[in-house]
Amino acid sequence: MELQQMRYVIAVAETNNFTRAAQRCLVVQSALSHQIARLEKELGARLFERTSRRVRLTPAGAAFLPAARQCLDAADRATAEVAAAVGEVRGRLRVGLIPTVAAVDLPTVLKDFHRRHPDARVSLRVGASEDLVEQVRQGEIEVAFLGVPVAARLRGVMARELARERLIAVVSPAHPLAGESSVDLRRLSSEVFVDLPAKTAGRAQSDLAFTAAGLTREVAFEVTNADYLARLVGAGLGVALLPPTYVAGLTGVTTVEVTDAPSRVEYVVWGRESRTPAATAFLKLLGIEEE
Repeated sequence: MELQQMRYVIAVAETNNFTRAAQRCLVVQSALSHQIARLEKELGARLFERTSRRVRLTPAGAAFLPAARQCLDAADRATAEVAAAVGEVRGRLRVGLIPTVAAVDLPTVLKDFHRRHPDARVSLRVGASEDLVEQVRQGEIEVAFLGVPVAARLRGVMARELARERLIAVVSPAHPLAGESSVDLRRLSSEVFVDLPAKTAGRAQSDLAFTAAGLTREVAFEVTNADYLARLVGAGLGVALLPPTYVAGLTGVTTVEVTDAPSRVEYVVWGRESRTPAATAFLKLLGIEEE
């Protein structure tokens, strides 16, 4: 069994398509298909169900995939550790982030990281805080930037607080509240809201605050993208509660201070066991040494 065969299986599983998998792996499709067929013969089981319309994992393929990923991660990490031993930082750095991360100028940090370590490969994954924490726990990413309610407890990961700030109301310039200097949650509870999906950490910040105040509110629009959330607010479809540092970069909306606003805390988190040389070098740029 070869590492390249495992890479091909993972590519097909992630794209659900042999042609796109071959393009990702920079090989012709016939070569990729041949190698997967060889592997299936060696294993004595089909890894994919193939039809003219779709490709999907068989139960055997689903069982094989996690182990294949672990093998590739181990091989990549072994190569990176050898490079680190002679003073070079190589390998992968997988970073997760929420759409509204604001405590760190991530593009600038990544630019500095790439300048210092040009042989390291960086991939970014945008998601919800609770999903990113789980991915760090599972070793699927090395570092993540989160925004969670003050009362949230991060378990199973190493964490460093970066910043905390009170949310502010974001409204359309034509909204009646646009001319107010401040507002409270009781007044906002009568408004229609645009917010992140229910049960996400970004949504929980506001939900918990209204519940603690004995108030309810109507969330008429749920979106997964914070930038698009702001566009809906700007179009007058509702109001939102967002971090002021993030809102500073938006256009087409107006902000209003909320006297009893909820707060959020931004963290950077990482896994102790999945701290690769690239992750260690990246965290060092953030002022985080070995812990």
